[in-house]
Amino acid sequence: MPPVFAHGALRLYLLALLESGPKHGYELIKALSERFGGTYSPSAGTIYPRLGKLEEEGLVATHTEGRRTNYSITAAGLNELNSRRDELAGVENDISASVRRLADNLRQDIRVNMRGLRADLAATAEAARSSARAGGTAGTGPAGAWYSPEGERRLKEAEMLVQAFRDDMRVELRRHAGKSPVTAVTLETVRTVLDQARISIRNSLGG
Repeated sequence: MPPVFAHGALRLYLLALLESGPKHGYELIKALSERFGGTYSPSAGTIYPRLGKLEEEGLVATHTEGRRTNYSITAAGLNELNSRRDELAGVENDISASVRRLADNLRQDIRVNMRGLRADLAATAEAARSSARAGGTAGTGPAGAWYSPEGERRLKEAEMLVQAFRDDMRVELRRHAGKSPVTAVTLETVRTVLDQARISIRNSLGG
């Protein structure tokens, strides 16, 4: 996969993130992850060596608060950032292109994984139907439908799982939206996963 940042671009982007005020390492990692819509999150091993290099060059200063080290841009760092605004605009364009590429890769991975899940569910459902036919434990209820106490229990459990999933995801989405907007990548991921899950569940029902 092509690198997310071109050579030197992450270094410049870190200066841009610090322009708005001091931040500790985790805040910088979180800001980068949010900029990429959750499709990419740099590791500590990627961020901290670059921050250390910026400090060595006098472009970033550090001060400690408790157990955290905060980083702030220096006058020299701001001068470099101002002299490279055009290059920074190019970095922003590259990030946008990377977000689209990573989102495409994510959607493809989801589709591949869901195809495998559908196959597994179909095989499990067929085995369950074969077992039910062989056991002959189902009876006919008052409405003329096939009925068994075990089947009724599983139906209720399945309905509870669907409801719990819906409630949990609504809470997660609203909690996230309270901090930052839901991205197009998140929306597309939700749509793709739910579409594939719907198909898989219907296939497991045998039509």
